[in-house]
Amino acid sequence: MTQDPMIRIAEALERMSPAPLPAPDFNAASAFVWHVDPERLSPVAAVNRVDLELLVGINRSRDTLLENTRRFAAGLGANNALLWGARGMGKSSLVKAVHAAVQADFDALKLVELQREDLPTVGQLLNHLRNADQRFILFCDDLSFSHDDQHYKSLKAVLDGGIEGRPENVVFYATSNRRHLMPRDMIENERSSAINPSEAVEEKVSLSDRFGLWLGFHPCDQDEYLAMIDGYCAAHGASVDAATLRAEAIEWQATRGSRSGRVAWQFFCDLAGRHGIALK
Repeated sequence: MTQDPMIRIAEALERMSPAPLPAPDFNAASAFVWHVDPERLSPVAAVNRVDLELLVGINRSRDTLLENTRRFAAGLGANNALLWGARGMGKSSLVKAVHAAVQADFDALKLVELQREDLPTVGQLLNHLRNADQRFILFCDDLSFSHDDQHYKSLKAVLDGGIEGRPENVVFYATSNRRHLMPRDMIENERSSAINPSEAVEEKVSLSDRFGLWLGFHPCDQDEYLAMIDGYCAAHGASVDAATLRAEAIEWQATRGSRSGRVAWQFFCDLAGRHGIALK
């Protein structure tokens, strides 16, 4: 018997655009990653992060984000947060470390990572989270926009929530090298060529204003850089002569042409390998 053409068309459309998978068991993991095609939340068995105590030189940002996250986990008022500034200074590491520290006391606090490229699907993601019993930190790393990028409009669904409002159980944390999430030369170019310069970039620049917390990260000095390495050595049981450690660490950062938390960790990875220390 010949199959009904309408049934064949419906089956073909379903294969081309399958229905999104149901939300996972949020009690199965402490963190999840949002994927598209098909839309789904994948549990993360082990989050790649460092302990909060090992993040040196960012005390004010650490304490502010930790307190904001604790209030959110407790069901109290809390702000979306933009962590901006120098690369390699622990912005994304702080988000993950703060989540771990607070989650130890509030098991229902979950971390959900969202890629910038997937922002257009954030509405579907919020629908998965809105009716859940848990509370969620929605995390987007390295967030920025170019002059022809329209993804920033999707972000407003998280920050403002539209007519439904942002779900009460969701807060949004983002990291960026740019305070206003867009290149400064682009801001200046649009202002210089616009009929009304003050309105030309207001929509994009004001996006960062929708974050209640702005936490700045700045390049570390040499003492902070060395303190980071000392912390890694203590945490992993590396016993190295202090003078030798200092000389090697300074030489390492000189060859890199910069100092940062990332450079400190890269030096320690090399040091651990030379001293037969396994990093887990």
